[in-house]
Amino acid sequence: MNHDIPLSPRIPGASGAPLTPRPLGRLDASWRRVLTAGQLRAHGVSAGEISEQCRAGGAWRQLLPGVFLLHAGPPTSEERLHAVLMYASRGDAAPAVPAQPGSGQPQPQPPAYAEAMITGLAALNLHGFTSAPPLPSLERLDVLVFRMRRLRSTGCARIVRTTALPTPEQRTGLPVAPVPRALADAVAQLTDAGTVRRLLTEAVRGGYCEPGAVVRELNQAKLLGRPHVVDAVDALLAEGRVIAEERLYRMVREYGLPDPLWNVDLRLPGGPHLGGLDAYWPEQSVALELDTRAPRHGDPQDEDALWAEYARKREHLERLGITVVHITPRKLRDSMEQQAAVVRTALMTAGEREPAAYVVVLPR
Repeated sequence: MNHDIPLSPRIPGASGAPLTPRPLGRLDASWRRVLTAGQLRAHGVSAGEISEQCRAGGAWRQLLPGVFLLHAGPPTSEERLHAVLMYASRGDAAPAVPAQPGSGQPQPQPPAYAEAMITGLAALNLHGFTSAPPLPSLERLDVLVFRMRRLRSTGCARIVRTTALPTPEQRTGLPVAPVPRALADAVAQLTDAGTVRRLLTEAVRGGYCEPGAVVRELNQAKLLGRPHVVDAVDALLAEGRVIAEERLYRMVREYGLPDPLWNVDLRLPGGPHLGGLDAYWPEQSVALELDTRAPRHGDPQDEDALWAEYARKREHLERLGITVVHITPRKLRDSMEQQAAVVRTALMTAGEREPAAYVVVLPR
């Protein structure tokens, strides 16, 4: 639907005659139907004219301080999203007025909002989460800004502050926080354990992000002390492990790799335990390990300790002549063919290496 937005003729001019309406253009996109006071002033609309349009029964309404909806009906979800971004963004990001169709002037581009992005449940909805509530049901929309910005939550805009803005992702023309950050901001507002668990599980099961990234964001937001969040994180890590293993099985099958021994422990004969492996090719002495590091309580020191354990085990096995292939779940997801080539190369070059020490292989 197109909207012609004329200025009201009811404001008298110097002569007492009504002003001639001045159309703002045919507003055929949601972001064109929401403008800031600065954008309206740039088009020659005075503060008095804005007040006249927004009075009871007027053609416009004020959605947020300094942000106006240029029609009388309720705002759409898209209009609300643009409104909170205009409210929180630095400067008047959107074009003041779209060019008239057929005028020969270049058509305006969608706004590029500065230092503000949608986060929380609204962002998850825009990313495509089926477990996130629909946008019309959200009374408030979270918008992420720098901590020092002088803004307050009001109306449909809830201000979320951060010391470092992440790089936004574009969804339907809007800047949206990456999934791990959006999840943390959503979880901060939630108390229902089932909802938190569904959101975290979908993040991993849907391939939006890896468990470690979510745990780090939850830790930075100081949310891992909440019991219902800890329980959801435990389920998240278990889900991530299962998905990574399924991808590993698929890689071996689809790229024609020899079948390994799955999920085994290695020991020296009569000696110490060497560690568990996700896959092992005994004839070639090639081991594969999935790096699913994600400390359950998000402590960076715990993560360092986990990495040190991975490194210690790898060095020990390689001293025994066993080649260790280290694969992350993200690499399996994004570049499975490349990871299969790495494993195949390790298997094919086994004959060029010194024979490995004899080890005992046990089921894990």
